[in-house]
Amino acid sequence: ARIRPGRIIESDKLPADVRKRTMEAVDKCGRRVTVGDVASKAGIKLTEAQRALQALASDTNGFLEVSDEGDVLYVFPKDYRSNLAAKSLRIKFEPLIEKTKSGAEYLIRVTFGTALIASIVIVYTTIIAILTSSSEEDNRGRRGRSFDSGFSFYLNPADLFWYWDPYYYRRRRVRKNGMNFIESVFSFVFGDGDPNEGIEEERWKLIGQYIASNGGVVTAEELAPYLDVENADKTDDDSYILPVLLRFDGQPEVDEQGNILYRFPSLQRTGGRKEYVGRKWNEFVGGVDKFFKEKKWDFSKISNAERAMVAGLGAFNLFGVIVLGTMLK
Repeated sequence: ARIRPGRIIESDKLPADVRKRTMEAVDKCGRRVTVGDVASKAGIKLTEAQRALQALASDTNGFLEVSDEGDVLYVFPKDYRSNLAAKSLRIKFEPLIEKTKSGAEYLIRVTFGTALIASIVIVYTTIIAILTSSSEEDNRGRRGRSFDSGFSFYLNPADLFWYWDPYYYRRRRVRKNGMNFIESVFSFVFGDGDPNEGIEEERWKLIGQYIASNGGVVTAEELAPYLDVENADKTDDDSYILPVLLRFDGQPEVDEQGNILYRFPSLQRTGGRKEYVGRKWNEFVGGVDKFFKEKKWDFSKISNAERAMVAGLGAFNLFGVIVLGTMLK
């Protein structure tokens, strides 16, 4: 049955993050999905997945099909993304808004760095201009005293390409050959970004994929490595699994040996091939990560030598300001 779109754009009512993650999951599954497919791959609640699929199908001429096993499938056309963008101005201009926000953040960062370097240039240019206006003898003496310290400052012109790079943070995460001087200034002042950004999204994706890869039946101990549990083996309290049950509509069961198992019926249904569900699917794709680990967050990854250079630049600027202020009195 085809879902007819109405006048109201239902997808506009969805949270942007839920909509994007749902569409990514739909694409990964070949645009033929169940609610469980989207929930497990996107790491969102079943209710969120169902609401998002219904809205997207309504706005993009999606289909509802019933599989041979009796599962309800949502089927989307190849051009469903372009159809959605054509109907919704909000979704059409979202990329532009995101770029504008990134540009504004970048402008603030660049303005600070530009002001720091410009301050040094202006301050010391002014000092030199004042000195040259004095007598030639005093000028020589003061120049000798000012520049005999052995300090030298060199700015590689190539550094400016990194300095004016709006994708600085993104590039910093993939570069492994260290930082140049300008990058060190940015890292020292603004940091290298949070390496755990979006970590909760990744956590729920891993949990959903692990449950689906095990046929929708798991024990609490199997999910403990993905949750904030210190010693799951030393406690009989399985309350830490309750958020997982609520998100993916799980149900506790007791097997013949008296062990508590948790079944997730919705994650046992898939729009893909049934022979790849559960253990066989897990072996086919090479398995999923067995644990969830947060990355250590260091505000700045620059070396001590680079920190000293950046701090020296700030001190050099401060010293120049003090000297200039004294000369102008």
